[in-house]
Amino acid sequence: MLVGGALAQSRADPQPLAFRIDEGRIVNSFVRVGDTAAHLVLKSGRQPRILVAFPAGDSGVGLWFEAQDAPVRLRLSAAPHVALLHDERGRTLRGIEAEIAVDAPALRLGQVLLSSVRVLRNYENLGTAPAEVAVAPAQVGPQLRWARDRLDGAPGYVLSIEALDGTTVTPALISSHGSIHLRITAASGETPLVPMTESSLLNARAAADARSREVLAFLSYAEKFLAGSWRFETYFGRDTLLSLALLAPALQDAALQSGLDSVLERLAADGEVAHEEAIGEFAILEHRQRDGRASTQPIYDYGMIDEPFLLAPVVAEWLLARSRDSAREFLAGREGRGVRRGDALVGNFLWVIRRTREFARSAAPRNLIGLQAGHAAGEWRDSPQGLAGGRYPYDVNVVFAPAALRAIERLIESGLLDPYASPAARAELALAHAQLLTWSARAAPLFTVRVPSERARAQLASYARALGVAAGPALAALGAHDLEFDALALDEAGRPIPVMHSDGGFALLFAQPGAAQLERIVDTVERPFPSGLFTPVGVLVANAAAAGAEVQGQFTPAAYHGAVVWSWQQAVLVAGLNRQLARTDLPSALRERMRALRARLWRVIDAAGAMRTSELWSWSYAHGHYQIAPFGQRGSDADESDAAQLWSTVFLAIPRLN
Repeated sequence: MLVGGALAQSRADPQPLAFRIDEGRIVNSFVRVGDTAAHLVLKSGRQPRILVAFPAGDSGVGLWFEAQDAPVRLRLSAAPHVALLHDERGRTLRGIEAEIAVDAPALRLGQVLLSSVRVLRNYENLGTAPAEVAVAPAQVGPQLRWARDRLDGAPGYVLSIEALDGTTVTPALISSHGSIHLRITAASGETPLVPMTESSLLNARAAADARSREVLAFLSYAEKFLAGSWRFETYFGRDTLLSLALLAPALQDAALQSGLDSVLERLAADGEVAHEEAIGEFAILEHRQRDGRASTQPIYDYGMIDEPFLLAPVVAEWLLARSRDSAREFLAGREGRGVRRGDALVGNFLWVIRRTREFARSAAPRNLIGLQAGHAAGEWRDSPQGLAGGRYPYDVNVVFAPAALRAIERLIESGLLDPYASPAARAELALAHAQLLTWSARAAPLFTVRVPSERARAQLASYARALGVAAGPALAALGAHDLEFDALALDEAGRPIPVMHSDGGFALLFAQPGAAQLERIVDTVERPFPSGLFTPVGVLVANAAAAGAEVQGQFTPAAYHGAVVWSWQQAVLVAGLNRQLARTDLPSALRERMRALRARLWRVIDAAGAMRTSELWSWSYAHGHYQIAPFGQRGSDADESDAAQLWSTVFLAIPRLN
């Protein structure tokens, strides 16, 4: 397929987007005009790369250059603008054009891919791609073009690089007598999404944070919220639900309902919440493997165990704060499949009741919510080592399952579900109260870890030496006390895995912990690393100081869910502290500790600056100081961080309280 026709601007948008986020060696340039949206990613260094990701169909193009002897710098010499192209059959492809300068005399082309973002993501991580998406370049004067139809013959993808200012391009080499100058054009034929403009997305209570507003707008569409960019240009159930839970006070009703509908219409027949979707060309690749069809029918992944328990708490919090007439109207309305929302919700609530029944009958670890067979992950810490080999995660069992039961109980008592639950269903849902009593009393104690003081101090000192950080503040904070915290997970035999974690924030946000549990959560978060999670660059999501050497090796500052900072986890902690401080039944000393911790959290959140909308970041330590390090830009980092992440925008809805 050849691309023909002149470039043309897309139709005007009353609220076009154009912004840029630079992180270390990566330039991220975002543009959305009309129904065309794209994210251009330039990566400098010894392994330079150019990517363009499109929310339309979770599609993208990528060009990886061969490794360089010395680092090279890629920069934008002309920011991307939206353009329309037409293929040889006259079909429209929507994309961007930009100009790029490279401070090197030559670059050798490596891999070029035009396909789904998931194909690009897998190539970035694994170095392999399906043979059927391969395409050869065509040389047309000073331009190289790669273009092909989608695998089912639908409008596909194009990438072209055009030599400028004395640069020459061939299929093997780009060269110049000085710096390289290129014009990049990239486009996708996938069906565009319908963008939400900022005015239809946020209400007057949203914070005046331009960067977060831009990122949220880029990721928000009538069909769904995107999890992040560039790597997650599509629906993720967990990301949608947790973002809605935190963003709700700042969202327009229509935007929040649209997000809930995206979850409801992807429910399984038994009410389970979908995690991720395979759409566009990735769906075709998956169908070819499963049934030999070139189908774009979405394939939903139900391999995660946390998402089905998140729907009830999010819906209950929102619905029960509304007028009864408004709540009834929402439940009687229909989601994308034509199913009444109330019917869809009852299906999920019955799934929760049935899944939590065994532990309520016998509160043994084996009856907790465990990872699915053959899965090494199953909740937000979804890297292979994210739970250190654990089977029963803290967050799902101590927080989400009880929170779902509590929400179901509240909704049953409200009477709002009566039109949607048969007598048999109402009888089953009525079990929520009894099951909640057992879960609330018996799950949390299974995760308690207590390390005697002398052993804890030795472990902390040894771990600090291994990481090259100061141990003094951590040891002083612990003093002569035992080290007590909640385990990240239980292993197959029901034994706690002694890794500290930030998921106590979920208990602050979704539960009403007793004073002793609150003290333990506050202790874990506020103590300086490595006796706790606090550092000057943010709260770490994991700390394996009390674990063995093998586990410590899985939770380094280079691990995706290791001793790193995830922006949204800090938001969960702040929002959770706000919620707990609204209580009137807590000791005054504990309340003061929580206020002080909240103030410290805001200081490190502010110190992160533009990184706040990123997925995560790491750190380095030198001369007694921590420094932020963008994640994924060091050779040892396990993965890459998105510069724009949905749940990292939730600070827009979190007030700064005294």
